[in-house]
Amino acid sequence: MNNHFQPSAKPYLMTKSLHPENQESPISFLDSDTTSSRLFYRRNHFSYPALSYSSYWLPVSGHVKKPLFFSLQQLTQLPSKQVKVVLECSGNKRSFFEPKVFGEQWEKGAVSQGLWKGVPLRNVLELAGIKESALEVVVEGFDYGERKDTDQLVSFTRSLPLEKALHPDTIIAYEFNGKPIPFKHGFPLRLIVPQWYAMASVKWIKQVIVTDSPFTGPFQTIDYVYYPYKESNKEAVPVTTIHVNSTIQQPLDRDILQTGTHAIRGIAWTGQGHIKKVEISIDNGGSWNDANIETIDHTGYSWTTWYYHWRAEQKGEYTIMSRATDSDNRIQPKKPFWNRKGYGYHAIDKIMVKIE
Repeated sequence: MNNHFQPSAKPYLMTKSLHPENQESPISFLDSDTTSSRLFYRRNHFSYPALSYSSYWLPVSGHVKKPLFFSLQQLTQLPSKQVKVVLECSGNKRSFFEPKVFGEQWEKGAVSQGLWKGVPLRNVLELAGIKESALEVVVEGFDYGERKDTDQLVSFTRSLPLEKALHPDTIIAYEFNGKPIPFKHGFPLRLIVPQWYAMASVKWIKQVIVTDSPFTGPFQTIDYVYYPYKESNKEAVPVTTIHVNSTIQQPLDRDILQTGTHAIRGIAWTGQGHIKKVEISIDNGGSWNDANIETIDHTGYSWTTWYYHWRAEQKGEYTIMSRATDSDNRIQPKKPFWNRKGYGYHAIDKIMVKIE
């Protein structure tokens, strides 16, 4: 009798840098509707902040009628909302741009999904009373450090136009997957902005300031901007809404498979409307077939899972592609919109397999 013990194998984050910590989700092995904190990708610009939970207060100031301080206890007693949201780093898939661009060389794993619970930012702003002159809402994080383009210390600070800040599903989250937000993902409070790239979802919220003029911090006006030309800043526009996108999770790129039936599986997501259709090509885009949609989220905040059964009868090499379409009829393009900082890659996903 063979009592050989077979240890279980589990996926891990893939390290892109340690200082600051940037780790990629093992996207091919995420098979749950929500990503655990252990496997949720990590994106940082600076070292982790030093925070004292016991003396934590959230100030709301600026162009408001009544500046307020909220304790964590007060925030958790306000009416709450729970949203399942895809968070995608705007640099996700940056390594696939041609010509190559500088920056963190993310592959396909700078995207994860979680269940976030918190108080709508709008409720907090209404309690403070927004003045009529208000234009934007600035959210500052506790994380700070030096940038390579300046010798000054800067914090990670972003702003939202009033309309997005007041959207009922833009929340100040204090729970992730039913528990307090893990420290590395923004504990105790993190902004969650559905359908925008994740730079908008500021971690470790330090303060909220309502302004009557556009915010011009470096993470608003230098980074997280699409620059379509290599040298010039002409026609630059800010990074905001997530593009329609899809990723093949299984099989893996360059897998060697046997003849027979194989399940091609993956995810698709968008920042406008919801995913309407996913198509698969086995012949490098020569022909397309509809994949089976497993989950549809009509809010468009979470990803859609899909699969396609492929009967591989002939030996050889195959280029498999996935192409998503959303309810606003945005389709993944064959080529991505190249930009100097490598944001928003959303070209048709592609892998190669060999049948033996």
